[in-house]
Amino acid sequence: FEWGGQYRNQQSAMRRLAILVPIAIIAIYLLLFATFGAIRQALLIMLNVPFAIVGGVAALWLTGLNLSTSALIGFIAVFGIAVLNGVVMVSYINQLRERGRVLKEAVLDGAAVRLRPVLMTALAASLGFVPMAISTSPGAELQRPLATVVIGGLLTATALTLFVLPTLYLWVEGRHD
Repeated sequence: FEWGGQYRNQQSAMRRLAILVPIAIIAIYLLLFATFGAIRQALLIMLNVPFAIVGGVAALWLTGLNLSTSALIGFIAVFGIAVLNGVVMVSYINQLRERGRVLKEAVLDGAAVRLRPVLMTALAASLGFVPMAISTSPGAELQRPLATVVIGGLLTATALTLFVLPTLYLWVEGRHD
């Protein structure tokens, strides 16, 4: 017996994504390393990825949706937005330090100044996906998991970016200095 139709297409897509998602994460890390020139800062920003995963999986569980191909694509999208917010935060703190600010002052000021841009990015993306997440029209079975993952992932990744990332930056850079 051989399964065909949608099941076969789903399995084929899952196999491809099992290869593409790790490649995407590695590519993001390499770009971060090239941008910041420091392994510790690239890893610090990459901490947004597990937080985004937790939020996306929790959102799927809370809404009773299954992990599907479109949900996995949602994870890739939320990884990009979460990493972007981390880059916004860390690069500004680095700029403040280059201008001569003390580490703790740079972290506090950087987190305060970048609060609004990080929130705007996350809220704009999340609110843009709300109609897809609550849709019941034909095709919603593809849209809802993707939108749900993005919204849930951005909630947790944004919390990390705003509260945990500056704290970890202070700890990691304080130990390095």
